[in-house]
Amino acid sequence: MKVKILGTRGEIERSAPWHTKHSGVLVDDTFLLDLGEKEYLDHDPEFVVFTHFHPDHAFFMRKHQQLDKSIEAYGPEKPDELNNLYKRTTAFDRGPYHFTPIPTIHSLKVKSQAYIVEKGEQRILYTGDLAWMEKKYQKELGKLDMVITEGSFFKKGGMIRRHKASGKIFGHTGVPDLVRIFSKHTNHIVLMHFGNWFMKDIEKAREKIAKLSNDDVKVEAARDGQEFSL
Repeated sequence: MKVKILGTRGEIERSAPWHTKHSGVLVDDTFLLDLGEKEYLDHDPEFVVFTHFHPDHAFFMRKHQQLDKSIEAYGPEKPDELNNLYKRTTAFDRGPYHFTPIPTIHSLKVKSQAYIVEKGEQRILYTGDLAWMEKKYQKELGKLDMVITEGSFFKKGGMIRRHKASGKIFGHTGVPDLVRIFSKHTNHIVLMHFGNWFMKDIEKAREKIAKLSNDDVKVEAARDGQEFSL
């Protein structure tokens, strides 16, 4: 598979060169994982797979934005803004690709899920935003060629809140926690969806991320437009 990271900026006001666009990943010039910018449709994807419906992952959720309702899409729920979206919470195939949705915890208001994407023997995981993935689902990940996950917060523990009434957690976990979870399943972790901590001093931030690598796992910060080949 050929993987192109289209955008690496989280839902923040600050941006920087190579980190201006919101979430989106183009696979094999064929389909998109998330659609944080309308211009990603210029790649003429055959379909779009959404992790969740926050504006930085689905641009049309912003006020005064629209999406062509004929776009074929898949996601964890069906918002009114998408006419031709198929709710998929169990495994499905689309052409040569096999998608396995993995339930995730991120928001109290919208449902979210990660995806294992398989093509032949190649397997990648794209998480979207993540407060936590329950251990029973972590055990199902298996061996992955690449994990693409978020970098909203570098500090251990990230920014997790707990809803008083329900006790449910929500937010974003920290980069060290993500590396600990996913290094059991892959030797290559790519970070995107960066927060303010990253934009303050990008070179220093990239170095901090790289230092999380070891002999078994490479951890790196992606740039807008960066391509990887598996």
